[in-house]
Amino acid sequence: AALPLKHTCTPFITMNPGYAGRTELPDNLKVLFRTVAMMIPDYARIAEIMLYSMGYADAVPNSVKLVACLQLSSEQLSSQFHYDFGMRTVKAILVAAGNLKRRHPEARE
Repeated sequence: AALPLKHTCTPFITMNPGYAGRTELPDNLKVLFRTVAMMIPDYARIAEIMLYSMGYADAVPNSVKLVACLQLSSEQLSSQFHYDFGMRTVKAILVAAGNLKRRHPEARE
């Protein structure tokens, strides 16, 4: 059965080689897709914007401290499978900070 092709629709496959629980894409499928290089996002900038959106006035120094803490943790703690200091961790910490800010809006940042 043939599938109708829409020229305005493009499929993308995101691959994270070496990421926990991921498998490699078979070679016969790899040849059907074009490789695109990605850059590592600016975690401090993302954290800053999220903190501002949650009502934090001191977003810049807090975002820099958060990223520095996670970077030091990733460099100095033993590299074990269950340690993850990536964007998911940054997001989880920021969501928790947002919840605290909502519960205690007048607390010192």
